[in-house]
Amino acid sequence: MYKYDQYDQAIVDARVDEFRDQVQRRLAGEITEDQFKPLRLMNGLYLQLHAYMLRVAIPYGTLDSRQMRMLAHIARKYDKDYGHFTTRQNIQYNWIKLEDAPDILADLATVEMHAIQTSGNCIRNISSDQFAGAAADEVTDPRPWAELLRQWSTFHPEFSYLPRKFKIAVIAAEEDRAAVKLHDIGIQIHRNAAGEVGARIFVGGGMGRTPMVAPVIREFVPIGDLLSYVEACLRVYNRYGRRDNIYKARIKILVHEIGAEEYARQVEEEWAHVKTLGLDPPPGEFERIAAFFAPPAFETGLADTVDRSDPDFALWLDQNVKAHKQPGYAIVNISLKPVGGIPGDATSAQIDLMADLAERYGLDELRVTHAQNIVLPHVKKADLYAVWQALDAAGLASANLDLISDIIACPGLDYCSLANARSIPVAQKIAERFASLDRQRDLGELKLKISGCINACGHHHAGHIGILGVDRKGVENYQLLLGGSGAEDASLGRITGPGFSEDGVVDAVERAVEKYRELREDGERFLDTYRRVGFEPFKEAIYG
Repeated sequence: MYKYDQYDQAIVDARVDEFRDQVQRRLAGEITEDQFKPLRLMNGLYLQLHAYMLRVAIPYGTLDSRQMRMLAHIARKYDKDYGHFTTRQNIQYNWIKLEDAPDILADLATVEMHAIQTSGNCIRNISSDQFAGAAADEVTDPRPWAELLRQWSTFHPEFSYLPRKFKIAVIAAEEDRAAVKLHDIGIQIHRNAAGEVGARIFVGGGMGRTPMVAPVIREFVPIGDLLSYVEACLRVYNRYGRRDNIYKARIKILVHEIGAEEYARQVEEEWAHVKTLGLDPPPGEFERIAAFFAPPAFETGLADTVDRSDPDFALWLDQNVKAHKQPGYAIVNISLKPVGGIPGDATSAQIDLMADLAERYGLDELRVTHAQNIVLPHVKKADLYAVWQALDAAGLASANLDLISDIIACPGLDYCSLANARSIPVAQKIAERFASLDRQRDLGELKLKISGCINACGHHHAGHIGILGVDRKGVENYQLLLGGSGAEDASLGRITGPGFSEDGVVDAVERAVEKYRELREDGERFLDTYRRVGFEPFKEAIYG
């Protein structure tokens, strides 16, 4: 992972000092909340229903045990002893006191972390594949390119006040584990027919009020030109993006209104100019960054078999452990979705435990996933049983990765001032309804996602089954969507019809699931069956 140099550290330390002064002036009444709001948002501090919320950046979801322990420390000292891992591979603390915020940022700075650009109309945290550097199917580790984009975008003077917030994801595999087609810019590193490495560029995806799947605007950008091409994409958006209408300000609206072909033409025209500016880094600078992501010191000659005699361990092994490119190693997925729990939440003790496991068994590396789980990307197969035992004792061994109880959910109306309905109780009730692991495994891959409002922080549009909380004359109401996907087969869910009460939507989910069981053919996921038979059989089952 990338390590700060003196220059990086000085930037972060200076930001802490600056924000400390701003907070002191706010607490002294020298500036108003309206004056303070843009300053705090630049430092990831939101004012929610009950308290301030701080969003901490975890670039491309990668961190080490030292950083993970700091996240646990913050949860214990400054919050209510837990943190909430998010769909942007970040962590949020929901019970922050304003006077503590500068101290939190100062603590983060001691472990090369910050909250810069986790809010505002700027380029947010660059996300990536949580299996990067470990997956057998990747062309290359995408994280050096994500880090290059992070350095380029942080405090970028031209893009600090974009028409709207901006999200970029980078992957380097055919399997899309980062939902690149639902980003403002999605980058897929691949090889062309000549074997050269380059990037496929998707622009204009996103969820929210007007969900769209991003079109490809260029099939192949030579990898050495990636930065200048992305700069050209941003420049065209910054020039024409709607600043007069917040609902039409995202780049997806611009691409949709002028068309992908015209947008691509303008980007090519801009790129021809940008390439003359010397923006793309010299090979030596990229090599400096890439050196931080060199493969860890894998051992060779390790046993590639695992003792499966414990049936509970074998279940977890089959569901939560994935193949690693290095013989004798495996990728461990830690579920933060226990039945009855809050999706994405972890206590300080659990966060500390995951840090300990990474240090002892995982080559000191962890990842946060956009599905609100944690990954140990490099674990020896010989250590899997010991890791599972420790996770099981801490309530972190739910064997439900990609099953119906592995729910993505935003904080909803329990915390968020923008929400129309609660997400957490719905997620808990659905997980409890489908608590039987045998039942979940019989249903197979079924991605369920819940948002408490149209802003779609819970990615409901991309759920095989999605749930959207809305306000119906002061009463919480839940719309059901079917057929979405955030993977390489990206699609948007379709609203089934009238909404339901909290308990009613749980019943509706069960009716949709039972219709799938009735109609499925061998090997079909819920999404496959839905796409084969269409919308109407499911609608009839849901509404009668």
